[in-house]
Amino acid sequence: MTAVPRDQAAARERTLLVALLLSAWGPLATGIAVVTGRSTTQLADFVRRSVELIALFVSWWVFRRVGREEALVARKAWLERVAALSVAAAMGISGVVMLSVTVARLGRFQPGGNVYPGLAIAVLGLVTNVWFWRRYAVLNEENYNAIIAAQRQLYQAKASVDLCVIVALVAVALAPRAPLTRYVDVAGSVAVALYLLWSGVRAARAA
Repeated sequence: MTAVPRDQAAARERTLLVALLLSAWGPLATGIAVVTGRSTTQLADFVRRSVELIALFVSWWVFRRVGREEALVARKAWLERVAALSVAAAMGISGVVMLSVTVARLGRFQPGGNVYPGLAIAVLGLVTNVWFWRRYAVLNEENYNAIIAAQRQLYQAKASVDLCVIVALVAVALAPRAPLTRYVDVAGSVAVALYLLWSGVRAARAA
């Protein structure tokens, strides 16, 4: 592993910390949105953001620890692998839970309620996640790091998921009682779950 210059390492740690702090409000905001609205996709999004927050904390903590670790290179490599696997696990667990929630609600759930708070959160999340995706891509091109590479992959998945959530919630907002809306809502959850599962497997293999 190539040593990262001190100024680059500091910039990466700041980026990880800012990403963690910005993501900290996500579970709370989406939790409130779940209460005010009735959408399977919205509930699944709440679960996804909560699990991802844990992975983001682990990645930030490990990167900070590695930057101050004076142990052998093997120790640093092991810590970085732990961070990368935590990201993969977060995506995989989110996918499984989201798919389970969707299946449990099939046949007896009609989307509706006020989904606008959740829609606003998803739009803001998409903009933020695309920015971090590109930021981590640039940082990784400058100097490869396993933790930064995992974060790039995570934020690519997060942006893609937000796009699916937006499509599903727009359908619920525009036509909550339309028969097609229920299927769009369910399809949005399934698409998000399958994408996260695929991303989790891919990230685990790369770790």
